[in-house]
Amino acid sequence: MTDATANIGVVGLAVMGSNLARNLASREGNTVAVFNRSRSKTDALVVEHPEAGFLPAFTYEEFADTLQAPRTAIIMVKAGAGTDAVIDELVRVFEPGDIIIDGGNALFSDTIRREQAVRETGIHFVGMGVSGGEEGALHGPSLMPGGSDQSWVTLGPILRSIAAVAEGEPCVTHIGHDGAGHFVKMVHNGIEYVDMQLIAEAYDLIRRGTGKTPAEIADVFAEWNQGELESYLIEITAEVLRQTDAGTGRPLVDVVLDQAGAKGTGGWTVQTAVALGVPASGIAEAVFSRSLSSHPEQRVVSHELPGPSHEAAGSEADADAFVEDVRLALYASKIVAYSQGFDIIRAGAAQYGWDIDLGAVSKIWRAGCIIRAQFLNRIAEAYAETPDLQVLLTAPYFVDALARAQDAWRRIVARTALAGIPSPAFASSLAYYDGLRADRLPASLIQGQRDFFGAHTYRRIDREGTFHTLWSADRSEVEAVDTH
Repeated sequence: MTDATANIGVVGLAVMGSNLARNLASREGNTVAVFNRSRSKTDALVVEHPEAGFLPAFTYEEFADTLQAPRTAIIMVKAGAGTDAVIDELVRVFEPGDIIIDGGNALFSDTIRREQAVRETGIHFVGMGVSGGEEGALHGPSLMPGGSDQSWVTLGPILRSIAAVAEGEPCVTHIGHDGAGHFVKMVHNGIEYVDMQLIAEAYDLIRRGTGKTPAEIADVFAEWNQGELESYLIEITAEVLRQTDAGTGRPLVDVVLDQAGAKGTGGWTVQTAVALGVPASGIAEAVFSRSLSSHPEQRVVSHELPGPSHEAAGSEADADAFVEDVRLALYASKIVAYSQGFDIIRAGAAQYGWDIDLGAVSKIWRAGCIIRAQFLNRIAEAYAETPDLQVLLTAPYFVDALARAQDAWRRIVARTALAGIPSPAFASSLAYYDGLRADRLPASLIQGQRDFFGAHTYRRIDREGTFHTLWSADRSEVEAVDTH
């Protein structure tokens, strides 16, 4: 039997798993056991990083024997059946009180199912979102663990030791029970989708509207990164736009195929928002824009579709003013994106009985993760001032920001529509904002239509009750059984 000297173990030693294991091993007080289904990866990690002092295991039994009680293991394998297989193996060799953490991009409903099944064995199961990619895993990710309060007692010190740090605070908090961690990570990824789409639309508008080169637009983004738009994604956008292709000498962005990939988490966010009845139009447009980009056969066929007679969104004469309008439109749309994302988290917490601190979520996204940005501090302040804030963008700071930006926002959406330049995330964000502002929406007509063809009933503005018009008879109104 192996001496039980490790306080934490990692199963799955691909890039993310091996980097996370190295991060754990680099922190004082951690001794890390490592296991991979194929022995070669375990051997390679141990040989390449002797400084880490890894304790290799080559069977699940050896892995369990290496870990101190309560045994604590982080699974870093591909989501799906592979995760279930590893969980089954660990449950077989672990004991009540031990902890299994799934650090992959699992669908939160799968995490709820797994937690319920594992709980029956007395073992704790924790679904944990991990954001920051390969570099974050190695140097400090943003961590979103769910699971039981008891498991957090053991995990808290370990995870705080490896998390990214923002303004002296580790970017990790106990999100909530069972699937809460993976739910919040899913929404994080949905926000990431729309953030990237908005940035891409801003680039496209500046290039088409002013004729600037990618390198010149890189300078614009670098300047923006010094102000209220400061963020990791703005920073790397400038780097990507400056890159020149070695083979052709052209800007790299011009030789990359314009078909965006996706791994599913954005779609999960949209599906979940629909199920919860939360309008997440920006995230949805970002997902659908990637889908559209990935169908070149349809886009080729559609090249003969007529476009507007005027194709310029801006002009070189007013380039500076146009670029400033794009910046303000981007900032306003970004506010909407985060507001919609936090609406999904709030609704999910209510639906699944999670006590999620929205301000704490915004704080752990300030470093380590892909959507880290300066204005996450403003979000934390908004929830600190009004913990039960119903709509994030109605916080005073964001109201002022939107008031300052909205004229430019409207000009950009109008000009892109007139010029035939697709800007779905900008446009849908503005439409959502105006929907929130509207004193009355045309949903009353939709209710009338639903009642006409399906007797779905409606409510009135002037008295209580549920009503139905006898459309196929004398069209008188009757009170109906309330189905709401």
